[in-house]
Amino acid sequence: MKFFRLFVLASFYLFFSCNAGAQDGQALYQQHCAQCHGADLNGGNATSLVDGIWQFGAEDGYIYRNIKFGISHLGMPSYEKTLSDTEIGAILKYIRGSEKNAGAERPSIVKELETMDYFMNVEVFADKLEIPWAIDFIDASTALITERPGRLRVVKNGALQKEAVRNTPEVLHEGQGGLLDVAVDPDYSQNGWIYLAHSHALSNVVGAERPPAMTRIVRGKIRDNAWVDQQVLFEAPHETYRTTRHHYGCRIVFDPWGYLYFAIGERGTDIHAQDLARPNGKVHRIYKDGTVPADNPWFDAENSMPSLYSLGNRNIQGMAIHPETGQLWATEHGPMGGDELNLIEAGKNYGWPVITYGLNYNGSIVSEYTRKPGYEQPVYYWKPSNAVCGLDFYRGDLFKKWKNKLLVGALKYEEVSLLDIEGDRVMHEEVIVKGQGRVRDVSTGPDGAIYVVLNKPDAVIRLTPKLD
Repeated sequence: MKFFRLFVLASFYLFFSCNAGAQDGQALYQQHCAQCHGADLNGGNATSLVDGIWQFGAEDGYIYRNIKFGISHLGMPSYEKTLSDTEIGAILKYIRGSEKNAGAERPSIVKELETMDYFMNVEVFADKLEIPWAIDFIDASTALITERPGRLRVVKNGALQKEAVRNTPEVLHEGQGGLLDVAVDPDYSQNGWIYLAHSHALSNVVGAERPPAMTRIVRGKIRDNAWVDQQVLFEAPHETYRTTRHHYGCRIVFDPWGYLYFAIGERGTDIHAQDLARPNGKVHRIYKDGTVPADNPWFDAENSMPSLYSLGNRNIQGMAIHPETGQLWATEHGPMGGDELNLIEAGKNYGWPVITYGLNYNGSIVSEYTRKPGYEQPVYYWKPSNAVCGLDFYRGDLFKKWKNKLLVGALKYEEVSLLDIEGDRVMHEEVIVKGQGRVRDVSTGPDGAIYVVLNKPDAVIRLTPKLD
């Protein structure tokens, strides 16, 4: 009986605490947010919060940080000095509850989009995927799509094949790890090679609480819908593997001279990006068979990894080769602020964590320096972060006005931007896709269409110019 009374008292306490939290959140919202977002959350001077559309990040963490640190370039103030973390959490809880009560649903993918140069048709190329991560093309009728849990999917003549490719490498699908990039060899018609990047875990490590892991690069062939003839091109020394589960990178690109480039994120240990003995936080350059070029910048340096090409790269999520110059460009996640577009060159140090335009996610300072001798400045940076992801120079003929312009995806802001590049400068940026889902990858197809890999919804959309 005594236990029952205690249980009832505890239940009443939890009930009234939760109700009080909700009421406090409502009162705080009305005091601080209603003037812009409306007393009923349906919008006013600022957007609605109950229509299922989140322009600057739909996840709780994004919304929380937007309230705390503001979006100053759009006129949204920060509440870091006005509201406690608990009060911000109460407002977020109230917003989420109101959104649910309103029956808010994410709008379906649109059929048309308008840009300054084109009206575009939007069609769903593949859907009902599970966390698609990358896309590449074998030919005009065959596309390959990776799903992060570890599946390689094939789209043939516009139809997603029911069965994934069998016997692909085992991946560690935890946190941000899994099956990541896929890249088709530029000489595929002669050699049949396909390249994969994935998180690779070590088993049976004595004393490890969980398996250490690192990004690994392999290549293989597809025969009778099975992965065969696999070769490991890059596997880091096992003592460098990390038990963290984030910042694996990784993209794979080929330049006109036969080099293969890939990037590994710093795996959550920022100072490793400056350590030549470690693979993480770097861009690597190898040949397509996995051998290492002897003219790599640190090939003969003591205690360095010979495959290193650049260092100080926090977590590269997009890589592309300029179609005319052969230059390597990359988009890199900053922390809170300081997402970067970089022109990657041999032996250069891109600064993380010594210089940065970003802050830690709790608002504390990473470094007091945004520039310092010996460290490269980004060609362009985004502050606040839009979570840049996926990168390609437009190489087709359907969008003639966009030839060689840079397509940049963004996870948090759910957008594709078009950047006009002149030499090593960004002359103009235009958002051409917004609010269709978290953009994981963007690619020019053999048909000249633009393919955009989305998470939430897990689909790939195809963009073509609308004919007059």
